[in-house]
Amino acid sequence: MHAISFIQDLAVIMLVAGVVTVLFHQLKQPVVLGYIAAGFIIGPHTPPFGLIHDEDTIKTLAELGVIFLMFCLGLEFSLRKLFKVGATAFIAAFLEIMLMIWIGYEIGQFFGWSTMDSLFLGAILAISSTTIIVKALNDLKMKNQRFAQLIFGVLIVEDILGIGIIALLSGIAVSGTVSSGEVFSTVGKLSLFMIVALVIGILLVPRLLAYVAKFESNEVLLITVLGLCFGFCLLVVKLEYSMVLGAFLIGAIMAESKQLAKIEHLIEPIRDLFSAIFFVAIGLLIDPRILLDYAWPIAVITVAVVLGKMLSCGLGAFIAGNDGKTSLRVGMGLSQIGEFSFIIAALGMTLQVTSDFLYPVAVAVSAITTLLTPYLIRAADPLSHSLARFVPTRMARLLGMYGEWLRSIQPQGQGALLASMIRKILLQVSVNLALVVAIFFCGAYFAERIGDYFSEWVAEVGQQKAWIWGASLLLSLPFLIAAYRKLKALSMLLAEMGVKPEMAGRHTQRVRRVIAEVIPLLSLMVIFLLIALLSASMLPTHEWLLLIVLVAAVVAAVLWRWFIRVHTRMQIALLETLENHQEPSEH
Repeated sequence: MHAISFIQDLAVIMLVAGVVTVLFHQLKQPVVLGYIAAGFIIGPHTPPFGLIHDEDTIKTLAELGVIFLMFCLGLEFSLRKLFKVGATAFIAAFLEIMLMIWIGYEIGQFFGWSTMDSLFLGAILAISSTTIIVKALNDLKMKNQRFAQLIFGVLIVEDILGIGIIALLSGIAVSGTVSSGEVFSTVGKLSLFMIVALVIGILLVPRLLAYVAKFESNEVLLITVLGLCFGFCLLVVKLEYSMVLGAFLIGAIMAESKQLAKIEHLIEPIRDLFSAIFFVAIGLLIDPRILLDYAWPIAVITVAVVLGKMLSCGLGAFIAGNDGKTSLRVGMGLSQIGEFSFIIAALGMTLQVTSDFLYPVAVAVSAITTLLTPYLIRAADPLSHSLARFVPTRMARLLGMYGEWLRSIQPQGQGALLASMIRKILLQVSVNLALVVAIFFCGAYFAERIGDYFSEWVAEVGQQKAWIWGASLLLSLPFLIAAYRKLKALSMLLAEMGVKPEMAGRHTQRVRRVIAEVIPLLSLMVIFLLIALLSASMLPTHEWLLLIVLVAAVVAAVLWRWFIRVHTRMQIALLETLENHQEPSEH
C-alpha cells in the first residue's frame, strides 16, 4: 500500500507540475515559480482537499533535489573563473551579505520575532538566486555583457560564502549562542577542509573520471559520478558538515574534469526531476493563512531585498572601480532571493530553531522578487540616466576622479608582474600549509582509534602519541619543504626589492642573503609552533619530540631531492588538470 500511495503522490506532482509549468512557460515566467505554484495547488493547505498523502517520502526526495541543485551549482563553478573575477565579486558579495544579514536581523527584531528567526531571516536574504538570474539574463540575451559577467562572479563568491553561512548557522543552532572565537574556529576549519578537499579531489577525481570515460559508456560514467557525489556527501556528513557543502564541493571538483560537458548532459535530466520535486515540496508548505497574516512583513522584506541588494552590490561594484551605470546594473540584477534561501529556511525547520511562518514568508518574498528580476534588469539603464541628470556636477566629477585614482594605483609593467609573482607564491605556501595542517588534524582526529589498533605492539600511551605525531610529520615533509623553498624564493624577491645599493652600499649582497635566509627560518619556526598547537592532543613528551624532530631533519636532509620530485609531480598534475579541462558552459 505504501508503494501505491507513493506512486500516486509522484503521479499527481508530475502531472500538475507539468501542466502549471507549461502555462508559466507560455506566460514567459520562470519555471521555478511554476513548480512552487503546483505544490501550492496540490498542498494540504489548499481546499477542497489535499492530494498528497506520503509527505515524508516527498520530503526525502526533496532533499535529493537539494543535493542535485548544489551539485550542479558546483559543476558550473570554476576556480579559474574565481581568480578572474577580481575585486568586484569579492567586495560586492561581502558587502551584500553583511548588509543583508544585518537588515534581515533588524526587520525580524522590529516585528518582535525571536533571535533565531531574525538571524535566519538575515541569512535567507543574504544570497541571490543563481538559477533565476542566469535564466533572466539568458532570456534577455544579456549574459555576455560586462555587467552580466560581474554578476556571475558575485554569484560564485556568494555560493562559497553561502556554504560558510550554512555551516555557521548549524553550529549556532546547536549551541544556541555565537562567539567571535567560535565563528573564527568554524570558518577556519571550513576553509581548511575546502582547500584540502579541492586539492586532493582535483588530483584524483578527474583522473578517475578520465579512466571511466575510456569505456565509452554513458551508463558507467553516470553511475560513477552519482557514486562519487553521494559518497562524498556521506563523508562530509560524517565530518559533521552539511550535505549541501559536500554536493557543492564534489561538483566543483568534477568541474575541473575533461568530461565536464558529458557529465552535465547526463546529470541534467536527473537534476530537473529532483529539483522539480524540491520546489513542489516548497509549495506544499505554503499556508495561505500565514501569507495573509504576514502580508505586511512580506511587503517590508521584499522592499528591503530589492533596495538593500541594489545598494550593497551596486556600491561594492563601484568601490571596486566600475562606473555608475555598470554598478547599478549589477545591483539591480542581483535583487532577489531563491534556492539558497529555501535551503537555509529548510535548515532552520529541520533543526527546529525557527518558527513555522518563516519558510512560507521566504517563499513569498522569493516569488515576488523573482517576478521583478527581469523588469529590474531592464530598468537599470533608464534609471542610471535619470540619476545622472540629478547628480550634482561637482559630485559627478568627484566620482569620476575616484575611478581614475583607482586605475592609477594599479601596478603597471614590472610592478604588476612582481605583484602577480608574490600572490602566486603566497597562494602556493598557503595550500601547502593547509595540507600540513590537515595531516595533523587527521592524526589528532584518529589518534585514539589508531592507538587502540597498535596497543598490542605499543602499550604505552606516550609512545603511541610519539609514533602518530612522527608519522604525521614525515607525511608532511614534502609540503613543509615546498613551503620552505617558496618562502625562500619570496624572501629573495623581497630582499631584491627592499635592499637598494644606495642604502646598503657594498654590503648590499650580504644584507640580501641574510634576509633571504632569516625570513624562511623564522617562518618555519612559526609553522612548527602552529603545528604543535594544532596537535596538542597527541603531542609526545619533550624527549620523544626532540628525537622525532632530529629523525625528521635527517630524513629531510637525505631525501631532500626525492621529496622535491614527489611534490613537483603533484604540483604539475594539479596544474595540468586545471589548465586542460573544458570550460563549463553557461546555462
